[in-house]
Amino acid sequence: MILVDTGPLIVLIDRGQGESHIRCVEAYQQFTGSLMTTWSCFTEAMYFLAELQGWNAQRILWQFVDRQALLLHDADWQECQRMRELMEKYQNVPMDLADASLVAAAETLKLKRIFTLDSDFYIYRYQDKAFFEVIPST
Repeated sequence: MILVDTGPLIVLIDRGQGESHIRCVEAYQQFTGSLMTTWSCFTEAMYFLAELQGWNAQRILWQFVDRQALLLHDADWQECQRMRELMEKYQNVPMDLADASLVAAAETLKLKRIFTLDSDFYIYRYQDKAFFEVIPST
């Protein structure tokens, strides 16, 4: 299982994203198993897809969930506390809620690979020590 950020969720669906779309599709085709995201990232992706292409794009994202190619992680109270800690720690980056939710989920689920277009994941640390394996790499 690989965590997925908002960016790839949008770019996989929106062909108008050019080179980013191609890179993400190529990376996605190499994965086996499901992707996992957080409700924060899913909500963000739904918002931007609505702005870019409306319901048709949002329907495609729902289809990822329907066929279990995309799983949605529910944060518990401890993860919510960890998100707050992370946002405070990385306030100079700054870290938004969606990124904090992914780092907290990664720590809970013990997942170090993240499918993202966000270079901030080269700064964030897994359990305050290790680097994430960012896919696709820049």
